[in-house]
Amino acid sequence: MMSTLLDALEKLGRDKGIERDFLIKTIELALQSASRKKVRSNDGEPEVSVEENGEGLNAFIMKEVVEQATNPLVEVSLKDALELDDKAEIGQRLKVELDPRLLGRNAAQTAKQVIIQRIQEAERGNIFNEYKDRLLETVTATVLRVEPRYAIIQIGRTEALLPFKEQPFGEKYYMGERLKSVIIDVRNVIRGAQVVVSRSHPKLVKDLFTAEVPEITDGVIEIKAIAREAGERTKIAVYSNEKNIDPVGACVGIKGQRVQAIVRELRGEKIDIIEWSSDPVVFIKNSLSPAEIKQVAINDKEKSAQVVVEDSQLSLAIGKKGQNVRLTAKLTTWKIDIIKEDAFKAQEKSKLDKIFSSQSDGDELTKALDGIISEKMIAKLTAAEIKTTQEITELGAKGLTGIPGIGPKTAEKILAAIK
Repeated sequence: MMSTLLDALEKLGRDKGIERDFLIKTIELALQSASRKKVRSNDGEPEVSVEENGEGLNAFIMKEVVEQATNPLVEVSLKDALELDDKAEIGQRLKVELDPRLLGRNAAQTAKQVIIQRIQEAERGNIFNEYKDRLLETVTATVLRVEPRYAIIQIGRTEALLPFKEQPFGEKYYMGERLKSVIIDVRNVIRGAQVVVSRSHPKLVKDLFTAEVPEITDGVIEIKAIAREAGERTKIAVYSNEKNIDPVGACVGIKGQRVQAIVRELRGEKIDIIEWSSDPVVFIKNSLSPAEIKQVAINDKEKSAQVVVEDSQLSLAIGKKGQNVRLTAKLTTWKIDIIKEDAFKAQEKSKLDKIFSSQSDGDELTKALDGIISEKMIAKLTAAEIKTTQEITELGAKGLTGIPGIGPKTAEKILAAIK
């Protein structure tokens, strides 16, 4: 009976990756729990052991030698004990083979529950240990069941969860179909270890390109950055370590075969392959493709860029619902502000007007001469209707001395400051 139980558990263990020693220990604990149900509290804790021999398994329990046994599960009569050990004495404890039939139906049910629980715990531990080191790995899975808020997929011997939020926009799944996904989490929950996968993670795109483009695997081409709005559009920046290899062309493949294979796996998601550059101006221009860019002005301190385009290119640069500029900002990690060429010119003219306006108010004189000559002297120049440093230069030293209160030395000092 014990060997039959072990055979059944071993078959289950092979399916779930559980070791034989663990199964034998499980049987021992199950018999221990079942025996506890049949023992009075004052009889103490039953001691059960399971041993393996050439013929199979045997279960043993420690029994006390008594004159007449009243509880055959934990007691053995002296007469029966002497048959096992001719030196047996009353009060001695002997290891006697356990007859599982003495446990009864209720105790057997308890043993069954212990076995089920232990196997579930082992399975949960095996799944967690197997997948905890495989985070962000792309795997091929089979769809088992589709629900409104999630899908259950099969990865090897394990069922994994594909939540709705990790599904690309517009994707639908059908039972039995195969698809690739990225392992993003392994959780220990009440019902067992749970593997969570994603179809919207950017790592999926990276691994698909790595599998499809040998130059990436060889290290000739590097994937520098990926920005993705899953189910709609992805921008991927690539760079070649060899000048004679075009990174974009290598990723596209002959007649687009390589990128088309990836698009098919992503269910028609659009992919823009961008050539990466260490120059942020060039990289931003490339990333806003297919729009044509007139000019890029960058602010390194704020890591922002103002992009100038012709009126006809504005909608193309921004993209549908702002998608193109949004993905460009993610890809380059720069804040992007797109402006029409006419608006840019008007903006620059406004800046110049502001500068000249400030000059006419005497601000330039104050900034240029502050700390060099006194405020009273600056006031005398302003009173003489001199508003710009250009006018002072044209007057020269001789002209300045004609202004009341300005002598030759002061005139030279003013001119030196302006120079």
